[in-house]
Amino acid sequence: MEKRLDLRGLSCPIPVLKANKAIRQMSAGDVLVCEVTDPASPGDFQNFCSSTGHQLISCETHDASWVLIIKLSA
Repeated sequence: MEKRLDLRGLSCPIPVLKANKAIRQMSAGDVLVCEVTDPASPGDFQNFCSSTGHQLISCETHDASWVLIIKLSA
């Protein structure tokens, strides 16, 4: 399953908190796609994934935002 979150305009740590809330309702192997605008978000999501065991598959810049793809671990 893939879930998308539009987190543009939110400042950290709100994007990571909202992503974590969505992840708790998902299953291992699912993919979460987050679009963010806060320049601190890519680093915050990298730290979040490192501490939770989820995999940050990609972080790409799109105009004034970043699209982060996270694969959930077990």
